[in-house]
Amino acid sequence: MSDYAYFIDKIRKKTGINLSLYKEQQMKRRLEALSGRHGFQDLKSFYTGIDRDDQLLEQFLSHMTINVSEFFRNESQWKVLEKLIVSGPLQDRAKLKVWSAACSSGEEPYSLGILLSEHRDPGTFSITATDLDKSILQQAKQGIYPASALKKLEKATIQEHFQEKSPGVYQINDPIKRLINFRQSDLLKDRFQRNFDLIVCRNVMIYFNEEAKHTLLNKLSQSLAKGGVLFIGSTEQIFNPSQYGLETISSFFYQKK
Repeated sequence: MSDYAYFIDKIRKKTGINLSLYKEQQMKRRLEALSGRHGFQDLKSFYTGIDRDDQLLEQFLSHMTINVSEFFRNESQWKVLEKLIVSGPLQDRAKLKVWSAACSSGEEPYSLGILLSEHRDPGTFSITATDLDKSILQQAKQGIYPASALKKLEKATIQEHFQEKSPGVYQINDPIKRLINFRQSDLLKDRFQRNFDLIVCRNVMIYFNEEAKHTLLNKLSQSLAKGGVLFIGSTEQIFNPSQYGLETISSFFYQKK
């Protein structure tokens, strides 16, 4: 058994995370770089270290996730989403049930909260935000960000929804914070809630192999309400959306038939 096969087998038994569903070469490079930084000669010894040291395990889990550090990333796509909410298929829904999947440090769900609050009463939508990494979820709940993460926001938006904690450091205000329900979830293993009107799952499928991507798209489609919308990342594309019961309504946006 190779070092990599040994490592993914042990990690799956210890954490339930199945690294074999990720692109192998990409994952191997990330793991070898991380293990090398901690002074381990190979992945077998790296696993031994992880098994004995909870702090190292947490660092490994954090390293597994690719964290987004910007509000309204790919701004033009958020303009499309705004149109879908204001005058498109999501406009007439009495209450929008929204999920930010693989939400990282919280910029995406808070962006959703800001956008929806501009067009709907807070009582007419709910936002669930999930990620695999518990430590990054704790960071998301605090809602503290450097000024660089806010560079897409208008000055008036920053003044309305943030307070400056210290020079160049901002915290999102409580009214937006209260809109988000953060919880841990593994996209590749856990069962999903149903009847979402909008699922935002961006820039995560690119790290999965084709089998995992196919499984995830099936699960996401099943979790959408009829007429619900799936919003994916700018480096991702669904080549045959009909096999998942979806149809393309705009670049990176798919609707449940």
